[in-house]
Amino acid sequence: MSFSTSGTLRPVILDDIRGAQKMLSGVARTTAMEGSRHLSRLVGAPVHLKCENLQRTGSFKLRGAYVRIAGLSPEERAAGVVAASAGNHAQGVALASSLLGVHSTVFMPMGAPLPKVAATREYGAEVRLHGQVIEETMTAAQEYARETGAVFIHPFDHPDIIAGQGTVGLEILEQCPEVQTIVVGIGGGGLAAGIAVAVKTLRPDVKLIGVQAEGSAAYPPSLSAGHPVSIDSPSTMADGIKVGRPGDVPFKIIGDLMDEVRTVSEDALSSALLLCLERAKLVVEPAGASPVAALLSDPRSFQGPVVALLSGGNVDPLLMQRILRHGMAAAGRYLSLRVRLTDRPGALAALLAALSVVDANVLDVSHVRTDPRLGLTEVEVELQLETKGPEHCEEVATALRGAGYTVVG
Repeated sequence: MSFSTSGTLRPVILDDIRGAQKMLSGVARTTAMEGSRHLSRLVGAPVHLKCENLQRTGSFKLRGAYVRIAGLSPEERAAGVVAASAGNHAQGVALASSLLGVHSTVFMPMGAPLPKVAATREYGAEVRLHGQVIEETMTAAQEYARETGAVFIHPFDHPDIIAGQGTVGLEILEQCPEVQTIVVGIGGGGLAAGIAVAVKTLRPDVKLIGVQAEGSAAYPPSLSAGHPVSIDSPSTMADGIKVGRPGDVPFKIIGDLMDEVRTVSEDALSSALLLCLERAKLVVEPAGASPVAALLSDPRSFQGPVVALLSGGNVDPLLMQRILRHGMAAAGRYLSLRVRLTDRPGALAALLAALSVVDANVLDVSHVRTDPRLGLTEVEVELQLETKGPEHCEEVATALRGAGYTVVG
């Protein structure tokens, strides 16, 4: 199947997505739909999680990549394919190419997480590390395509990709026919566009809400302008949706069919990732947790039943560690403060004893003796504490002040 005719791209329609679904039978998994009691209580209506983080390669990207490569002519397949990606698209292209017997070359940034590089190689791609940012990597891949004749597989800006991703929308309607709202993260827009075509054709009453990270939100200004616009230096921990400009093909679809696009903060993203891990026992990357972040940010604004799409679970363990600490801090479960003491034997022990009374777990302690703000006999102790939430944080600070300590931060 191919949607390219004489160099032009025709619109994606429901039949294209149904054709993609048949093509993906036996290739992509029909991923689970899990209920969330915690989110349902917050929203006041049933909330279900569509678990594309459990898809082959760890994200929805296999769907579009396979449909795109399967639609190539024999001559195009013989020339091979090339892609640029920091992770999920790389792995999707690598596995799809291997399954179809096509040679793939994947350009990845120099700083790409080692587990993602290793996984892409294991799926069968030739990996080339180039560039410090994804724009440089993308340029190198496109230059390689021009030099070698390999077909460039764009991560989101092609109808075949959109049709493949749209199969997620068909699955959602099959698994949760009573759905009233679908929440999906948006980067370039391929996934959201595909879901929009599938869902709005069959169920125009279903509300579709897209989610972007605040520091990488190119869709709101683009939708206001009526055409794709670029944003300077997109920044977010959610690298799966860190895209500085909407794709031309998905932008038209999203502009026509998406009901709303919201943005979420970094704190909300990390809190959502933590919630998925603790409450749902699901490992989700920040981009995949963006719909949950939107639910946490304004839970009563969603009409249920709600389906939140967890689009991927490929997160580097070191990044996961940092994000979890950030998420716990955002949830009020870490407390950083400085306490001024008299510099004498036993003073630190007395402080720690006071903390034990209020059940605060000390994670780290450091002394500051050289600050010009300190008196001759004073020392400042910096504490990192594990707490039980915002109320407990306030209880700890109040108890220390009540015990006569000067809390300075």
